[in-house]
Amino acid sequence: MTQSQSRPRTPASWHPAAQEREGLWVLTRLRDFIDDIANTSPARLALSAFAAVCLVFTLLLSLPISSAAGVVTPPHQALFTAVSAVCVTGLTVVSTAVHWSFFGQLVILVGIFIGGLGTLTLASLLALMVSKRLGVRGKIIAAESMNNAGRLGEVGTLLRIVITTSVVIEGILALALIPRFLTLGEPFWQSVWHGIFYSISSFNNAGFTPHSDGIVPYETDLWILVPLMLGVFLGSLGFPVVMVLQQNGLNWKKWNLHTKLTIQVSLILLVAGMFLWGLMEWDNARTIGGMDLGEKITHSLFASVMTRSGGFNLVDQNQMESTTMLLTDALMFAGGGSASTAGGIKVTTIAVMFLAIIAEARGDADVKVYGRTIPQGSMRVAISVIVAGATLVSVSAFLLLQISGASLDRVLFETISAFATVGLSTNLSAELPPSGVYVLSALMFAGRVGTVTLAAALALRQRSQLYHYPEERPIIG
Repeated sequence: MTQSQSRPRTPASWHPAAQEREGLWVLTRLRDFIDDIANTSPARLALSAFAAVCLVFTLLLSLPISSAAGVVTPPHQALFTAVSAVCVTGLTVVSTAVHWSFFGQLVILVGIFIGGLGTLTLASLLALMVSKRLGVRGKIIAAESMNNAGRLGEVGTLLRIVITTSVVIEGILALALIPRFLTLGEPFWQSVWHGIFYSISSFNNAGFTPHSDGIVPYETDLWILVPLMLGVFLGSLGFPVVMVLQQNGLNWKKWNLHTKLTIQVSLILLVAGMFLWGLMEWDNARTIGGMDLGEKITHSLFASVMTRSGGFNLVDQNQMESTTMLLTDALMFAGGGSASTAGGIKVTTIAVMFLAIIAEARGDADVKVYGRTIPQGSMRVAISVIVAGATLVSVSAFLLLQISGASLDRVLFETISAFATVGLSTNLSAELPPSGVYVLSALMFAGRVGTVTLAAALALRQRSQLYHYPEERPIIG
């Protein structure tokens, strides 16, 4: 027997190289699994990615280091805050300034930034990071999430543009806010922190504030209010619109249909909301009744901007008239632009349904606007989004009425605010037991990812049919 034959053989599982290959095999399988989901069911990847992010931030916020008192935060409070941050809502069950430490507030801010990128963008980035590529369906979903702002081969570039655009706009807003906090007597680093926090919170339509009393002390300070309104309005337009504005400026003729409808409907809702909110609260001594003309106009404009997803408030929502609360419900449900940091059913959904009603009233076979025909598939998606949103709000409101025993106007207000990821509150969230907190958490998650993912999935889901049934029109209306 030779020396090589007599030498005992080491089992492959004990060899360091074999262990390394086994570890790489696990990573390879994980990469292939995520890549397969990205290419076959991007909507499922979007939901999974957002749920995983919410879970990670829940664990971070439950750590003792995240609370100012150095204690473990109860699971329902940590989950609610994490979901509210990642879903850029702004509803809270504990005071952001009092309960959370600097680390906790930093976790919330990072969650807002990540959540503001959107579910489909986040899923596309996850697929790119893990598998280094996107398949055709993954690219279609990513392009759809940005309203087909570029060719499929440019999706990676578009994702980088989205992140860069967010950082640049938030940086400009921070540079506008930091000097003001300095002039108000805050220390340098505190001013920097507050400027960065408000810039990210406003552009992402989150509504979180690092001050215990919010922005009420600055209700007459236009140096702070104007940047906040600009940040919220730009964020509510959506990345596809911002990209078109970057490329074509204010040249209306070069705008695509999505940009035209988004900006036009957003401005209509802004002006109408400002006028109606001011009219309803003009003589209300509990809100703006005792203010002068300039302050009333400022409050009305600010309220109109924030009700469609911003979440910052200058007046106590419980002190508003019942008609104003109903108007706020409607504006919150409408929301902002598609693929934006705003929530709601989106302004383009409203535009498509309004145009369809006009076409039906005129007897037109096609729905036309600005020299374009809106396809039937878009109208089906719009109907699905509206019905899905109304169903989520109705079911959640019913559950919260049973759990809390609060009045219908407060429950409906809080429910729509959660679904539309607005963040305006009658303080019902903080009064709810854990079961009610979990209901609102699920509603915020569904409101942020549900309608967007549903719209993208329906837009790409086309089944081929080999037969067609005879048509028969039922009586409608």
